[in-house]
Amino acid sequence: MEMKKGEICEGIIERVDFPNKGIVRVEDEKVIVKNGIPGQKVRFVINKKRKNKAEGRLLEVLEKSPLETREPVCSLFPACGGCMYQTMPYREQLKMKETQVRGLLDEAIAAAGQTDAQGKADYVFEGIKGSPKEFGYRNKMEFSFGDEYKDGPLSLGLHKKGSTYDVLTASDCKLVHEDMTKILNCVLEYFRGRKTPYYRKLSHEGYLRHLLLRRSESSGEILVCLITSSQREEPMEPLVEQTLKLPLEGKIVGFLHIINDSLADVVKSDETRILYGQDYFYETILDLKFKITPFSFFQTNSLGAEVLYSTARDYIGETKDKTVFDLYSGTGTIAQILAPAAREVVGVEIVEEAVEAAKENAAGNGLENCRFIAGDVLKVLDDIPEKPDLIVLDPPREGIHPKALPKIIDYGVDRILYISCKPTSLARDLEMLIGRGYRVEKVCLVDMFCSTVHVETVCLLSQRKPDTTIEVDLDISELEVSSAETKATYEEIKSYVLKKFGLKVSNLYIAQVKRECGIVERINYNLPKTEGNRVPQCPEDKRKAIKDAFIHFQMI
Repeated sequence: MEMKKGEICEGIIERVDFPNKGIVRVEDEKVIVKNGIPGQKVRFVINKKRKNKAEGRLLEVLEKSPLETREPVCSLFPACGGCMYQTMPYREQLKMKETQVRGLLDEAIAAAGQTDAQGKADYVFEGIKGSPKEFGYRNKMEFSFGDEYKDGPLSLGLHKKGSTYDVLTASDCKLVHEDMTKILNCVLEYFRGRKTPYYRKLSHEGYLRHLLLRRSESSGEILVCLITSSQREEPMEPLVEQTLKLPLEGKIVGFLHIINDSLADVVKSDETRILYGQDYFYETILDLKFKITPFSFFQTNSLGAEVLYSTARDYIGETKDKTVFDLYSGTGTIAQILAPAAREVVGVEIVEEAVEAAKENAAGNGLENCRFIAGDVLKVLDDIPEKPDLIVLDPPREGIHPKALPKIIDYGVDRILYISCKPTSLARDLEMLIGRGYRVEKVCLVDMFCSTVHVETVCLLSQRKPDTTIEVDLDISELEVSSAETKATYEEIKSYVLKKFGLKVSNLYIAQVKRECGIVERINYNLPKTEGNRVPQCPEDKRKAIKDAFIHFQMI
């Protein structure tokens, strides 16, 4: 019997694909259910149903997974979806992430044609490196004001899983240092005592919006940032005094009151008032100092960042007398780590505040061979006179703009280092990179986000070089190649079709259309690998796109 939207079902999660896609089979149908662990028996409701595809929303975990061998470490589990893997031992979390991402990349690399004699993805996968700290690793946290249920008491913490409005008080969150928890509880009790209203997203009325906390891993220095609307005034001096008296391991170096009247539910500043101290501290990564302000972009796991950047530096290898492009450079962390051993490093970042911070940090670290440019990578590359010897890519979660990637590839550098916080974006971009002459040499994962579904991926690619000499015996007849066959390579045709039509075409399809157009093919791409296999035929939309490419390259 076919499942319908709204139907409640039960089943066991067979596996979890990246990112966070649990696979449950109900009779003969596959259902994607998020927020689960392999081996759990779950109850869920079908909320999306299309042909050959169904998605369900988790309602309840009926039976634990055999992988869940420890008790929850915080009181909000499982209502808070922030660290859903906390009941799994850390080694099992690492193993699961490694399996997920390797499967994803194996498929992408093989599909792009980088295979061994057995047709499997041909690259070196070097496993996963864990975070030095499993708990208390986050150096930044944005907490929201709200209520746990409609018209309930004031809460301050994290959104309830699957809810836009309900906020759970994170009084014992284990992702942050205990100092942050103490500050959160102090702030919450102060405003509860004053019965101060929180800002309501729908009506845009109220006062309390967010509490932003940042803590240096290296020094223990803390910034406290209270974000409110401008709709009223509350006395802040008593609150500042109370937080400064807290028994903390670290030290509060700044208390800021940030006014934000934006309708969007984001942390931003219309006005910043420094109520105590200063609006910055310094974090040290691999012996370099970085100035951190309330809105600085910086890796949220400082010790994990050292593992990530050390891995990146090892992968890059020798950079002496080389010009390095650090694209999507943020506050220039990677650029500055590479700079001491490079001729020049050019960083490009679209966020102007991050670029200014990068310049300041580089000057503070005595690095004179770093240059940072504010702008969109897609546009800036056209105006940079330098030509890189090496490119480092660390794009946002959505990956590289499809129009920027060909520009990056056209530099033809020997090596590209791609750091990705979203492996699915990396897998997508690898198709073009491999198709345009690069091969994946090796990949390593770094777990920067313990107990969560996320993981960082470090991928080294190198330019494929032709062999110096190739000895070939040719029949003289094989030299009679039509002019059409010399016009464009398969990869050039693929790139043209992808760029103009957004379609991916295979060598097989190009060969079929070539034959249709009377362009001689010496290799019979249509032959199946085994007898009885059906050869796929080129779809009409792709056939037209390939013909357009032939016209463009003057092949027909």
